[in-house]
Amino acid sequence: MSDANDSTPTLAATGDLDQHTDHGDWSSAGFATRAIHAGQDPDAATGAVVTPIYQVSTYKQDGVGGLRGGYEYSRSGNPTRAALEEALRSAEGGGAGFAFSSGLAAEDTLLRAVLRPGDHVVMANDAYGGTYRLIARVFGPWGVEHTPVDLSDPDAVLAAIRPGQTKVIWVETPTNPLLGVADIAALAAHAAAAGAVLVVDNTFATPYLQQPIALGADVVVHSTTKYIGGHSDVVGGALVVADGAQLPVGLDGPTGTTALADAVAFHQNASGAVAGPFDSWLTMRGLKTLAVRMDRHCANAAAVAAFLEARDDVPQVIYPGLESHAGHEVAARQMSGFGGMVSFRAGSAERAEQICARTKIFLLAESLGGVESLIELPARMTHGSVVGTDLEVPDDLVRLSVGIEDEADLLADLAQALA
Repeated sequence: MSDANDSTPTLAATGDLDQHTDHGDWSSAGFATRAIHAGQDPDAATGAVVTPIYQVSTYKQDGVGGLRGGYEYSRSGNPTRAALEEALRSAEGGGAGFAFSSGLAAEDTLLRAVLRPGDHVVMANDAYGGTYRLIARVFGPWGVEHTPVDLSDPDAVLAAIRPGQTKVIWVETPTNPLLGVADIAALAAHAAAAGAVLVVDNTFATPYLQQPIALGADVVVHSTTKYIGGHSDVVGGALVVADGAQLPVGLDGPTGTTALADAVAFHQNASGAVAGPFDSWLTMRGLKTLAVRMDRHCANAAAVAAFLEARDDVPQVIYPGLESHAGHEVAARQMSGFGGMVSFRAGSAERAEQICARTKIFLLAESLGGVESLIELPARMTHGSVVGTDLEVPDDLVRLSVGIEDEADLLADLAQALA
């Protein structure tokens, strides 16, 4: 633990404001340009074009309280992490960015900032298993209730809201692993009317394909382990808070304000699950190539989905880019591409497991979003924690994270595995 001041006043009253909200001169640039340059000016001392890894825990002060750039201790602020946070903020078009040691660390910090015992969360009935475990089994005993609903039905979401008690509507779109699509703008209107915070997990879509804050979300969450990192070599998470976003109605933050960014900044520092300098650097490196990688992910995934849909031995293919997908029209409206994730039903649990065992290019592994293609059986792997709950997924469901290899090789690998 540190001797550093843990009182954490509001962002506006500390140097942390610059670390989290330095908008720079990139706001009018395109996405790929911002991903490469926002928050990442050449190093002032050497001219290095890549942000250095500040592998440091503490900083010399010029007299008591005389902080250089607002830095005193790397849990509270680190220049490499600050560069990543600004790059993420710019990518999502938000007001403040925050980087964490994992996606679940980001989720946990956000939920602590916006929930109190007795509050209620509306969430997807096919949410990521780790998110469900956190809300149901960590925050549940703390007194937080939750209701899983079909987020593709705004009326069902409206019916699940408990006036005065629902403080968070937690959205994934597309969802993991059933790739359900939610209308972000419609849910944003419901959240605003209820005085609740609309959270959108944008991990599958990425900020390149979808901009939830522009559609009304209060905060975006990412597992940066996935597409933003993009190379299966780093674990991380992020929150991007919309400019001016407020805490749920009736809640004051720990710094005495109702600003959501202030509350998140306080809890990030107080809980301490921050992204380390090297992890921040790796994640920032991944973000620089997100646009070109996502173009290839999307193209390959579309080809895989079409290939699977044309086969008689695949009962169902789930991909937002297919016209057969129930959320295709909404996805086409709010996304610029349909992503790199494809799920399909194999017909039986036994056949699904056999397919997973037979692929050669598609590696049997959890996680997703890397340059390499992965295959997994959610019911027994990533979503084992929801077995026996309302969120249980079909036991014959196979999830593909389609990488950026050659399309012909991916199709040939699936063909031999399905044969």
